[in-house]
Amino acid sequence: MFLDRRTFLTGSALLATGGAIPALAQGGAPADPRLGERAIGRADAPMQVLEFFSLTCSHCGDFHRNTLPRVKSELVDTGRIRLIWRDFPLDQVSLRVHAVARAFPAEAYEAFLAALFATQDRWAYARGVDHKAEVARIAAMAGMPGSVFEAAWADDALARAIIEQARQGEQRYGIRATPTFVFGDRVVGGNIPFDRFAQEAART
Repeated sequence: MFLDRRTFLTGSALLATGGAIPALAQGGAPADPRLGERAIGRADAPMQVLEFFSLTCSHCGDFHRNTLPRVKSELVDTGRIRLIWRDFPLDQVSLRVHAVARAFPAEAYEAFLAALFATQDRWAYARGVDHKAEVARIAAMAGMPGSVFEAAWADDALARAIIEQARQGEQRYGIRATPTFVFGDRVVGGNIPFDRFAQEAART
């Protein structure tokens, strides 16, 4: 089921079920480690770049498959940027898959995203596909036990927390679509090519 972005980010369908959103620990860090930062690159890199993405977004998939490898090799691995991923699910399927990704240990998160985007046509867009079953297979190949997958897929509290973080991103940066990148304080929307990405990353 695909929902209007604004309607979806209110979380009305999930919030109506009740239950608490995982709280923040003292100092503002998430009490639930699954909600912690997911990123690649040095913490002291001169530029921090946020990527707001949805796992069912074809433009996000194209960026991850075709542009991100060069971003990693030329900008992340060389210490020029730190890339921080921010969940911005645009439909119910994406929301549940974002929750499953969050249930992986932080060190396994990047590889699972890569596997999802590499197989996006199969699990997200194929006609008559069983989204959950396909994602479960990918998660199992990445080492996630079936019980952990089932718990993450059904975890409404985690889903509500993801929606809330996305809503905060929308309010702070005016996110309207995915992918959207924030270079320092500059918001750049769309599946931008590597040259534009590098140009923005070099600006101070």
